[in-house]
Amino acid sequence: MLDVLKIPPTELFALLVAIGFAAGLNLYATVGVLGLLARFGHLPLPPGLQVLQSWAVIAGSTALFAIEFFADKIPAFDLIWNALHTFIRVPVAGLLAYRATSQLSPEHQLLAAFVGALVALIAHGGKTAARAVVTPSPEPFSNITLSLGEDVLAIGLTWLATRHPYVAGTLAALLVVMIVLLTKLVIRAMRALFRGAEHQVAA
Repeated sequence: MLDVLKIPPTELFALLVAIGFAAGLNLYATVGVLGLLARFGHLPLPPGLQVLQSWAVIAGSTALFAIEFFADKIPAFDLIWNALHTFIRVPVAGLLAYRATSQLSPEHQLLAAFVGALVALIAHGGKTAARAVVTPSPEPFSNITLSLGEDVLAIGLTWLATRHPYVAGTLAALLVVMIVLLTKLVIRAMRALFRGAEHQVAA
């Protein structure tokens, strides 16, 4: 069992990177998994995050995950969904990192929040780039398969981070590097996402 109140800074950093990446892919799944693990005694949350283990938060995140599970698999509509969630996943990931490090100095808390938000932004950008590539496909199966893979990765990475933070953090860091190396593609995809969302709204 991982006690986040006692882990060393390097391990905490690895944990935050992994959780930030998972939140960038699917925030509601990440929050729900953390809440359930804490609720059933598998993960002691720091004071700033103990609200996640309340049944209200667990139920809310689970319901939103269920909605996203279907919404994110509908070609074209997923463009609007992900465009809107650019402004949800990133700041909430930063807030989770900030609250998770309440035992640190304010300066380190702000740094943690920045890292969490940045990693979530990169993960969200990578998700967007991949989605922009497959969404124009005339068949829906590639879109559904990609979305399912993102869900599995978000849930699996969250669980792995609570058991093996260094492994999860390293995996997330490698994915971040891969996405950064494809920054130009990610930027183009982000622009395409917002243009596609505008067109869907206008239609």
